[in-house]
Order: sequence, then C-alpha cells, then structure tokens
Amino acid sequence: MSGVVRTLSRCLLPADASRDPGGSKERSRERDAAQEREARRRSREIDAMLARERRAVRRLVKILLLGAGESGKSTFLKQMRIINGQEFDQKALLDFRDTIYENILKGMRVLVDARDKLGISWQSCENEKQGMLVMSWEGRVGASGVEPSEFQLYVMALSALWVDTGIQEAYARRSEFQLVSR
Repeated sequence: MSGVVRTLSRCLLPADASRDPGGSKERSRERDAAQEREARRRSREIDAMLARERRAVRRLVKILLLGAGESGKSTFLKQMRIINGQEFDQKALLDFRDTIYENILKGMRVLVDARDKLGISWQSCENEKQGMLVMSWEGRVGASGVEPSEFQLYVMALSALWVDTGIQEAYARRSEFQLVSR
C-alpha cells in the first residue's frame, strides 16, 4: 500500500519535486525568506512614510475664523499667505483681478446712489450720464468677478465719476451709508 501512495505522489507532484523532494523544500524556504525580506523592506518604507506624515501633521496649525460677513476673514488669510512668503498662482491672481473690477463697479454704484440720496449735486451734467451708465451695470448672478473686456466698457465713466466733486463729497460722507466690498 505504501508503494502505491509513493507512486501516486510522484505522479501528482511536479517533475522537479518528485526527483528531489528535499530541494523543493529548500527553494520554498528561500522563496519564503525572500518574500519575508521584501515584506520587511516595504514595512520599513511605510513606517518611514508614516513618521514623516506624523511630523508634518504636528507642524500643521489649524484655525477656525469666525466672523460676520465682510469682517475680513478672507483678507486675513490672504495677508498671512503674503507674510509667510507663499506666492499666489496665476489663476488666483486673475481671480483677484476680476473681483477687484467687480468691487470697483459695485463701489461706484453705491457712491452714485448715495450721492443722490444725500442730495449732493453733480459737478457737471455729463457726469450724470456717466453715473447712469454705471448704474445700468448689473452683476451676473453667480458670477465671480467681472471680465476685463466688460470692465473696459466702464473705465472712462469710472474715471470721470471719481474726479467729480459730488462723488468725492459722497465718499467723504461714507460713514452715513454702507460702502462694502468682498
């Protein structure tokens, strides 16, 4: 019976294993040892990566800025970025430009409206037309900022209005109304 089992096992095992059963065990041990060394190496890499991550997280400072709208939360973050020498990428600069254009138009609209409500007269009748042009600007809902091509349509009017004594007087009295920007 044991002879039959030996014969069957030789038939079922690969050719190398049937000739040298001891050699296959050694190759298996070598393969296992190589896999174990590789696993240890990967484990050390992962441990080193986790240690670097832990150090980075320890240096990380998280703050929660609370405040009413228009209280300067975003401005504070931008100033911290500038103070710490982090440059703004080109996309951020273009976004700022569009926001600045929008703020200029909104601010001038507020000044033209306030000049009227405060009963301040125009320096010249021509500036009244410029004021109507600026008041006709409607910011697009959901849009962030004003495109340069759109802003260029209002540059002459904005320049003329800013030097108008009526707008300057309204600006001097800005504590009597809300002149905001984002």
